[in-house]
Amino acid sequence: MRILFATAIALLLVLFQAQTALSANLIARINISSQTMVVTHNGVVKHRWRVSTGRKGYGTPTGSWSAKWASRNHRSRKYNNAPMPYAIFFKGGYAVHATYETRRLGRPASHGCVRLSPNDAATFYQLANRHGLSNTRIVITR
Repeated sequence: MRILFATAIALLLVLFQAQTALSANLIARINISSQTMVVTHNGVVKHRWRVSTGRKGYGTPTGSWSAKWASRNHRSRKYNNAPMPYAIFFKGGYAVHATYETRRLGRPASHGCVRLSPNDAATFYQLANRHGLSNTRIVITR
């Protein structure tokens, strides 16, 4: 009887820890159709921002990735040394980063990255680094 009880308690602890680990994630959900990004932490919406994703001929990939690496003052090697401040890279050369062309937010305008206003990108950069890149998820849908 004690073994059964101990097994049940152990199983509950494992399930509780797994649920806690899942809910501790920072998630950025980008919707290409609405050109928005919603950031949640522990399932609670923390931010809603306008973005710019890939313009015609430059698609933004859809899917779900963990953040791979961060660069505070990155410059594009592919696009004429273009500034990509507060970059959080999630798939190859694709990143969530700041843009100084804020008038284009809310419509497709990038070469495939997800662009935010400088203040919003700085906030997301700080959140991702504070909570850990491995605990940060980028989810992009149409």
